[in-house]
Amino acid sequence: MTQTVQSVQTSPWRADHVAAIDALSPEERARLTIPTIDPASLPPALPGLDLWDLWPLQNADGSTALFDGWSLWFVLSAPVLPDPEERHHIARIRLMTQREGVWQDCGNALPDGLNPGSREWAGSALWHPQSGQVTLFYTVAGWPAETRPSFAQRLFQTTGTLTCKDGQTNIADWSTPQESFTSDDDHYMLVNQREGKPGFIKGFRDPAHVRDPRDGATYILFTGSLKQSIEAFNACIGIARADNEALTQWTILPPLISADGLNNEQERPLLIPRDGRYYLFWSTQRKVFAPDGPSGPNGIYGMVADDILGPYQPLNGTGLVAANPENTPYQAYSWWIDENLTAAGFADLPGVAPGGQVDDAAWRRAHFAGRPAPLFSITLDGTSAWVEQA
Repeated sequence: MTQTVQSVQTSPWRADHVAAIDALSPEERARLTIPTIDPASLPPALPGLDLWDLWPLQNADGSTALFDGWSLWFVLSAPVLPDPEERHHIARIRLMTQREGVWQDCGNALPDGLNPGSREWAGSALWHPQSGQVTLFYTVAGWPAETRPSFAQRLFQTTGTLTCKDGQTNIADWSTPQESFTSDDDHYMLVNQREGKPGFIKGFRDPAHVRDPRDGATYILFTGSLKQSIEAFNACIGIARADNEALTQWTILPPLISADGLNNEQERPLLIPRDGRYYLFWSTQRKVFAPDGPSGPNGIYGMVADDILGPYQPLNGTGLVAANPENTPYQAYSWWIDENLTAAGFADLPGVAPGGQVDDAAWRRAHFAGRPAPLFSITLDGTSAWVEQA
């Protein structure tokens, strides 16, 4: 495998980029707005379960793997609790298949007792068709047998053997999870927090694999927090490069993107090589922008570069690519974008107008959808990106 040798050029996502969102014209805002979700159009909920972050099984080139027309998805899940925010404390990765909008549940992805932490958080998955195996890159949250959920985060990988027939799938014989790579505790914070609140914890999570078509090198992107920062809001998007064909040895590199002083969480980052450029996307929420600076809506943000290691510039000059509608700002979140530029997120609080009682647990439970959201498409044109409107 030919290795890329140039160094990372960390690119800033700055306050002036985000401040320019407020200057967008109504026509420009409309182009960047996700279609409104009709709660009645959502797929049926899984009885007794909430679902959220989801990602497909991919081929090495980034395309979605298909089995007789079915795609295989990994989805975070938890039993329905009185407060849906508590789902993060008991999250498991679930297997589901999807074809033409029909979802089928296939149970937990990993067997009980395999995970070297207390919860399973988001990641990505790679299909090896020659061996019939799947590599799952995922976030191990917490520590085994902890009595109170902590917010420690580590990046692990495990490999299992896939069977799939008529949309029913199973992955067996998972290997013992191995830590892909650790925080360098220099560029990136070592995330071993005991206390925290969703949206305001630090990050070392969300591993997403990508292969550079120019030289075949494989990378993992991840959500990070800047170690050297003096700011409370210090998000970044990190990257590591595989050092062997088996993808079991990695070199952690400096961050691709820094949101220092601007934003606390650049979640679920992923890279799409396209038309000779590299499009980097992430999800974030208005509540995790620094309170003394500009903020953007809940949505998808992105940057573009001519080289996988940068430098990157914000798409549309602001970074904003796709926002929830202003009249229902919390309708969906945490999107995965596939090779066809189709965005798949989860329905969060659809139909809820601004000013809802989002700080009240009973109100959240009454309005939380907890299932896959309708798909929508993104169009790219050089340094511009927008939502395709039906």
